[in-house]
Amino acid sequence: MTGSFSSFVGAAYGSVHSGEGHQFNIYVQAAEHLLNERARGRNRSIAEADRQRLHERFVSPPGLQHARNRLRNERTVLVDGLPGSGRRTAALMLLHELPETRGSLHELPDTTDDETALPLDPADVNPGDRLLLDLSEAEESRYVAVQGALSDFRATVIERGAHLAVVLPHHLSYLLRGDLRHLTAETRRPNARRVLATHLRVEGILPLDEELGDPELAAYLMRVPIADVAALAERVGRCRNTSTADRGFPDWLTESLAEQHDQRGRVAADLSAAGGRHRALLLSLAMFHDTTPDVVLRGANALLGVLSHPPDPTPRLDRADLHAELSAIHADSGPDGRIRFSLVGYDRAVRNHFWTYLPDIRRELRDWLSTQVADLSVAPSVRIQAVDRFADQAFRTGRPEDLVWLTDRWMSSRAPGHLVPPAAQALAIGLNNDRFGQFFRQRIYDWATSQETSDALRQVLVVVCSQTMAHSHPDQALVRLHHVSRRTGGSTLASAGRAVLTLSRSDDRLYQKMLDRLSAGIASGQWSADFALFRDLADPVRLMRHGDVRRLLALGWSGLLGRPVTEWAGTAERWLTVGEDVKNREPVTDVLASACGEDHTAAGRLYRVALGWQRAERSIRRVDTLSCLLLKLDAAQGIEPYSAVA
Repeated sequence: MTGSFSSFVGAAYGSVHSGEGHQFNIYVQAAEHLLNERARGRNRSIAEADRQRLHERFVSPPGLQHARNRLRNERTVLVDGLPGSGRRTAALMLLHELPETRGSLHELPDTTDDETALPLDPADVNPGDRLLLDLSEAEESRYVAVQGALSDFRATVIERGAHLAVVLPHHLSYLLRGDLRHLTAETRRPNARRVLATHLRVEGILPLDEELGDPELAAYLMRVPIADVAALAERVGRCRNTSTADRGFPDWLTESLAEQHDQRGRVAADLSAAGGRHRALLLSLAMFHDTTPDVVLRGANALLGVLSHPPDPTPRLDRADLHAELSAIHADSGPDGRIRFSLVGYDRAVRNHFWTYLPDIRRELRDWLSTQVADLSVAPSVRIQAVDRFADQAFRTGRPEDLVWLTDRWMSSRAPGHLVPPAAQALAIGLNNDRFGQFFRQRIYDWATSQETSDALRQVLVVVCSQTMAHSHPDQALVRLHHVSRRTGGSTLASAGRAVLTLSRSDDRLYQKMLDRLSAGIASGQWSADFALFRDLADPVRLMRHGDVRRLLALGWSGLLGRPVTEWAGTAERWLTVGEDVKNREPVTDVLASACGEDHTAAGRLYRVALGWQRAERSIRRVDTLSCLLLKLDAAQGIEPYSAVA
């Protein structure tokens, strides 16, 4: 491959189709739009804008000042707390409120991405960095390994003037080493009513004190995690935005809390009295709630088939019609013709009941949903809601692998394009889940590094890594995008390459990390994509005053100069043009000459390209740049200048 990623496949930055496989571009763009919409205000994001939004809504929990002192005095704090108490947010805000220095705030990888990776890699620490390590859902082996490496890692943190906040796994508190206890600080659950009031105030909603004293609200705030309190404020805001002018906060709150009504007893009683067909209708409507009757009917019939339910021998016209059957399960249609249960919260209770009390058919329910979502007659919005509802049940019952299975099936080698958005959605939901996010990051890594992964799934990985994972774990997103770009071709290679370049250029630390990966890949000679990525990423100006960056650039150029001249001549000319500026000349020519080293052949080829560049536009600046390059080439090969010889 001789073209650059910025010009690959006809310099197309929009829809492209290289001729192989299915035309997925419209659906890929739909998936990107979906994930972008869902990324707004994401609490797990560490991007500066999202951190600022979170800080505006943050209520300091008890114990935060102690944690703050630990971090400032020791440069490290181990934050402990009960699940659901907001401990990750507290750790992130501790880092956010530190004075900004030359470093960046980023989250350390929570998976072992390469065979040589360390539990904690000192290379991830740059001067002045603010580092977050979330171990809240870590397994025993990972937690023990990190503790073993923490002492040396802390030494690097202190040496480089960085700060580290670690979220501890509360369920593994018995494994905490004694020599680390002096670094711990426990934060407790903040006042839920204050959290709600703060979130509402930021949204421009200012309820009276007595309105926040509603007994139903008080009971709800006492039993739910803090994240659910924030979600309640968002629902109240949506109700405000869609309500008529004569409605106020009490109405918005009542509507927002209605979704949380406990209908478990009613559902259990109704299901015990229902036959097989009515049960199928109940679940079909619960999964495809607020949709058209035909979707509900097809779903119910398909579920009966998946479960090998015997057909009803009664002639069709002698059986009840769908209207009567829906009425029997407490469902009715609105003015828009869409079907919904008459009781708010009933649909969620039905889903919970099936996944809780019929565990032996969870696999069949997964297969059924896969087929229904794939049905072309199902509207995209209905697919989105169904995948969300299925994901809730998969996580609640500890079955994240069901979402992985769905994604793999939907993105098989013969996958239809309309399944790209739900496949991307399923992975994005997994990545954003507090409990199973690490599981999905590891699974995406496995797909990215496999030669067996379908091209359709690779396109989904590009979307998910660039639009979702990059917000919370940019380092891991970059690694996975790089692996995808190495193992694919055509339009997928173009999109993966552009995603690598975009993410690498977004941050100096990621830029240097990618140069490191590319220089190592080029040295191995195993991946042709690395040469094109290096040509497009290597910047003759950015960080050129840093010795480590110049060293990595020289290593990359050293491998590149061994390729056919047509692959790198244009890039070399671009670098030399930058070198016409006196302030850039020395570092540019130094990198190019260092790349040649004592290799006479490489030096000769580079000089011929530079000579042609100089002759194409005769100017004193080009003559001086060429002279500077020649002197450095000679010096690299031990040839003294004539003046020194004389």
